[in-house]
Amino acid sequence: MNNNIYDAIVVGTGISGGWAAKELCEKGMKTLVLDRGRDVKHIVDYEDMKSPWELPYRGRITLQQKLDNPIQSKVYNYNERSRKFFIQDQDQPYEQDKPFEWVRGSQVGGKSLIWGRQCYRRSQWDFEANIKDGHGVDWPIRYEDIAPWYSYVEKFVGVTGTIEGLSYLPDGEFIPPMPMNCVEQEVAKRVKGKFSDGRMIIHGRSANLTKKIGTRGPCQHKGSCDSGHACSLGGYFSSNAATLPAAAATGNMTLRPFSMVQEILYDKEKKKAIGVRIVDTETLKSEEFFAKIIFLNSSAIQTAAILLNSTSDAFPNGLGNSSGQIGRNLMDMPYGAGASGQYEGFEDKYTFGHRPTGIFVPRFRNLNEATKHKDFLRGYTFQGGAGRWRKGASDGIGKSFKEELLDPAENWSMSITGFGEHLPYNENRMYLSKDKKDKFGMPIVHVSCEFRQNETEMLKDMMVAAAELLEAGGLKNVTTHHHVKLPGECIHESGTARMGRDPKTSVLNGWNQMHEVPNVFITDAAAMASSGTTPGPSITYMALTARAVDYAVKELKKLNI
Repeated sequence: MNNNIYDAIVVGTGISGGWAAKELCEKGMKTLVLDRGRDVKHIVDYEDMKSPWELPYRGRITLQQKLDNPIQSKVYNYNERSRKFFIQDQDQPYEQDKPFEWVRGSQVGGKSLIWGRQCYRRSQWDFEANIKDGHGVDWPIRYEDIAPWYSYVEKFVGVTGTIEGLSYLPDGEFIPPMPMNCVEQEVAKRVKGKFSDGRMIIHGRSANLTKKIGTRGPCQHKGSCDSGHACSLGGYFSSNAATLPAAAATGNMTLRPFSMVQEILYDKEKKKAIGVRIVDTETLKSEEFFAKIIFLNSSAIQTAAILLNSTSDAFPNGLGNSSGQIGRNLMDMPYGAGASGQYEGFEDKYTFGHRPTGIFVPRFRNLNEATKHKDFLRGYTFQGGAGRWRKGASDGIGKSFKEELLDPAENWSMSITGFGEHLPYNENRMYLSKDKKDKFGMPIVHVSCEFRQNETEMLKDMMVAAAELLEAGGLKNVTTHHHVKLPGECIHESGTARMGRDPKTSVLNGWNQMHEVPNVFITDAAAMASSGTTPGPSITYMALTARAVDYAVKELKKLNI
């Protein structure tokens, strides 16, 4: 048992778990870091340096692999190289009471190895939305509380961007952006000042390095990250390239892969959590580990599953769940609607290399009376870009095909797609099966989540607004699209153990600390009280994590927890 005692335990090694590990270890805490999946060694376990012809299927997946993984294989960057960073659907089953696509990456590094890398700060509009329109509970923090921590993490992460001075899209600690191409620059110029609602096009903000930070980067514009490949140069931020090496460098981290946390152990007399019980996913043997503080960072649904499975006399419905809110208010982001068109001009221009980000259209709906929309609350943003695709982009063979690969299409094209806010509905939830368990002994997760009228009306408006924007920018033959997406497909699920001011209606306080179990902190997506309007939520999880660790360690030293 003495070998199983630590100062802190971190459950999960993704975006927020990696930050928890780094911050705790750098503050001198002997920290056990647990992940249910295999270990992934930075550089050693990557294949980004291999050419397509060095792979058995030239980078594609087989029909059988697609049939075996109907959910994971839908992700845009799921391929022969990246599939090892996604789970096998049949190995980790769940029940869909209502259609929900749950994308997961169970390995050291989690989804930080396959994320989209977009990084946008939440604004005062996001933190005040719930209290203003009455949906959800009031956030116990405001932008001013988290702003210094955004700055703290951004300097380590490396976020590209430009200073815009928008209250609804706060600026950050930016490194130089990846420039727009000629068509994007022209469209942005034409759009500027044309809309009374302030519609504009700016550079996408991304955790891809345009200059070296420490030993990482810069980006080589190979496009590997957009194809789900890990980056041997650390050209984009991941736990494996950045936070976990920083934690390991302190000598305070013990990393234990193949360790699935089944429950948090609670001492009724001390009124504290004392540790965790895990099952070794290779041997199926159980083991217990003990610590003074615990950080849960397993992702929104999995974190809630652990809490619900942590039952005791004190908490028969799940650890810290007297409010009944654990598992509820599950959110994603409605997206997939937008527009595209062709641009006539710049026939002598082309692009070289691959830019792993694009353009961004900040929120412009429901910011004030002048921008209020009659059919829905909150707002949305657009991502997209312009390109000149090759004529030989499809399959082919022989001399003519090779020549087509070097021959650009006649016209440039541009497409933008919206990402909107999902209101927090109490009925959108996950819960645990009462009679079915997986092979590791964990109850099967049930998910019941849907988009409602507010999200449906928002998607309709995305198409109209996108078409207006592109036409104003000079695009021709503009058409709208609505690729119907289910909840979960945006991979921004959040909200199952929300922050709030009242313990009767929330799970966490303003420091991401459980109201009822003060030495347990949750800083992953589960903590979100609203989904927010902008995509790229990971930078918020990082900032909340660094802030919570700083608070937790100080409180621990004061003997308050």
